[in-house]
Amino acid sequence: MEFLFPGFLVALGTLAVPILIHLFYFRRFRKVYFTSVRFLREIKDEQSAQRKLKHLLVLAMRLLALTALVFAFAHPFLPGTGSVTTGTAAVSVYIDNSFSMEALSEDAPLIAKARTSAREIVSAFAPNDQFQVLTNDLEGRQQYLVSRDEALVLIDDIAISPAVRPLSQIVARQKQALSGSDAEKRVAYIISDFQKSVTDIVQYEDTTLQLNFIPLQAVQEKNISIDSAWFMAPVQMAGQSAALMVQVTNHSSERAENVRLAIEYDGQEKPVGTLSIEPGASLTDTINLSVNRTGWQQAELRLTDYPVRFDDVYRFSFEVPEFIDVLVIDEGRQDKFPDAALSGAGIFRVTHQPKQAITYSSMGYYELIIVSDLVDISSGLASGLRTYVAAGGNLLLFPSPEASLESYNAFLPMLGADQMLPRVDAQSEARSINTDEFVFDDVYENNAANFRLPSTTANFRFSSGAASSAEPLISYRNGDAYLAKYPFRQGHLYVCAAPLAKQYNSLVRDAEIFVPMLYKMAISSGNDRQIAYFVGRDLDIRLPVTSGVGEPVFTLKGEGKELIPGVRTSGEYILLNLDEEVNIAGFFDLSSVSGDTTSQILALNYDRRESNLSCYTLSELTELAGPLVVMTDGMAETSLTVMIGEQSRGVPLWRFCLILALGFIATESILLRTLL
Repeated sequence: MEFLFPGFLVALGTLAVPILIHLFYFRRFRKVYFTSVRFLREIKDEQSAQRKLKHLLVLAMRLLALTALVFAFAHPFLPGTGSVTTGTAAVSVYIDNSFSMEALSEDAPLIAKARTSAREIVSAFAPNDQFQVLTNDLEGRQQYLVSRDEALVLIDDIAISPAVRPLSQIVARQKQALSGSDAEKRVAYIISDFQKSVTDIVQYEDTTLQLNFIPLQAVQEKNISIDSAWFMAPVQMAGQSAALMVQVTNHSSERAENVRLAIEYDGQEKPVGTLSIEPGASLTDTINLSVNRTGWQQAELRLTDYPVRFDDVYRFSFEVPEFIDVLVIDEGRQDKFPDAALSGAGIFRVTHQPKQAITYSSMGYYELIIVSDLVDISSGLASGLRTYVAAGGNLLLFPSPEASLESYNAFLPMLGADQMLPRVDAQSEARSINTDEFVFDDVYENNAANFRLPSTTANFRFSSGAASSAEPLISYRNGDAYLAKYPFRQGHLYVCAAPLAKQYNSLVRDAEIFVPMLYKMAISSGNDRQIAYFVGRDLDIRLPVTSGVGEPVFTLKGEGKELIPGVRTSGEYILLNLDEEVNIAGFFDLSSVSGDTTSQILALNYDRRESNLSCYTLSELTELAGPLVVMTDGMAETSLTVMIGEQSRGVPLWRFCLILALGFIATESILLRTLL
């Protein structure tokens, strides 16, 4: 047993008072007259023995009563697990309000139990202590200390939020808030389900802040989520069916049966089917989406799952272009072969620009740029083409028969391509076509069909090495590349080994090769286009630079919000940062202030980091966090107010001392009455 205020034990010196009273008060003699002396002596001896015993009992009761009163003022206690300090306290309480806290405990959602636990923690401290109430939202009012009554109001206002924070960031905020207090004691509490995806505190070693973990546990870790969706083809075309891939994950330890998946698109909701997913596994399904119009489209994938529902909806958006713009850069002769190859589709719009009159600022508007028959490539054109490809564009290069090797070899390495070797004037025939690559994938029903491959009378070779990133699309019989693909940043460079002119190359006469090749190259520029974004992550929207005149201003509207996002230019991109601005999922219209039409539709979803409800158990958390972190079972029936009092101040005994003092005083009164 220890004492909170041991100075009061000096008052034990008052025990001398009842002893003195006993010595002097009970020694007074009283005369009693009797007629028989012998009879008087017998009565006197008997009463004297009884009186001495009762006097000693009265003295004992007085001594015990005073001792109990002194002990009560000294606040005796049985030491608990925490250190005992006097004075005021600064307390930070973090309540995890992420989506995973929607999971159910035995009698209520975890978020409700977390609010109750937070109230009990605040109530365990004195009214003059200071408190911080912190959530994943990290609001401004949560960054400073408030009174106990204000803290209770903040706790009542806590609601589920899409924000997800690692625990290390939360503890850093708690330290920052508590460091500004002059309280003698600083203590932090974390109330959470301690998901493995966000619990990153390992072997806590900071002795300046007492850290307490209060884990809450759901009855069953069960959840099914739509993780992602993507199109097989980069660009969708009106009047065609688009293959949409959907990934669904079962995060529970039981097989999920008859999971109903539906899609809402173009104002109609259609069931896709039912899925059966093995425990802990993911399943990818294909949805054929009929695209009937051009412009920006939006759609939602949905499944039914309870109680965690934030990841049951997956929103996505995509653009169906009215025209696909293709730019041809040549020496000014306006070669008609690309026009003839693409005109039959009806959706391609071909523009010709001679190399002397190129508008570099407009390159970003084109899905495909064809460079044909240029003798040399200037440094300005090389820089513009590099920026275009890096931003996600596709460049198809046909060298001139008189190509300057010095000029070409200065340009090609800028895009990660091999250097070009001198021209070989010899008849060569292509032998194979790579039907596994996107350009020729799904083009031919029978890949083994005996169709005619290109042949050339002159071609350039390339110095491919072990580090070459070239992917042959069409190969000569000797193994050299006739048409090669080089990925660069977000775009691609396609290089043909032969000039496009028909006297050197039969490609323009091989319509079954030339037409689908240009078509697939033109629609492949959307490989990096995101159809969905996630709230709660570093949300940067990347747009290609289409103009060199200053930084544009955009507005974002949707879900009851309207804001102007921050804009910065990074090389070939415009980056819009929405991380601190948007905290709700939905569809948002992103428009340029200078234009009257919607630039694009953004589909925002909630972060899937908490879809996996796997959490640390109390024993695992104890081993992970280390001995300096105090663990308190948040699912225990004992009130946290009592548990915290026992941990920080021990088991108080002063109430028992008061009860004992009153009992001793009552016993003394009874004894005094019997003495009279």
